[in-house]
Amino acid sequence: MARDTAGLTLGQALRQYLDARNAAMVAARATLGISDIDARALLFIVGNPGTRPTALREYLGITSAGVTTLIDRLVDRSLVRRDVDPDDRRVNRITATIDIGEDPWSVLNRFDDDFEIAVAAADETRVGDSAALLASLVEATVSTRH
Repeated sequence: MARDTAGLTLGQALRQYLDARNAAMVAARATLGISDIDARALLFIVGNPGTRPTALREYLGITSAGVTTLIDRLVDRSLVRRDVDPDDRRVNRITATIDIGEDPWSVLNRFDDDFEIAVAAADETRVGDSAALLASLVEATVSTRH
């Protein structure tokens, strides 16, 4: 479905992208029967195999008790496993037991994968310029908050 992009501001285009990505994530979570926080945690764990619960807690911005409950829930669903850290037996390492590239789990990344395919097909100069502009705008926006 092609959208009319004439007259769009950069902010409007970014909001359209975010709306489309969020809608895809809502649909993916509904398909998989998992919550938003479970999906975010799972994607973080997939991207950071063997992560410590403290890193997951910091990433999600939740309490220690919350991350323990979340990990328990993911372990109970056989989505992740806990392993004892070989260097410090008091610490657990969390690793995904599912393949995010395989169905049904691939729905979590489908929008991003399709977007990357579209980016790869676009003009390299425009993509590079757009990426640099977006990075500088994000940096300027984030730096004004601190």
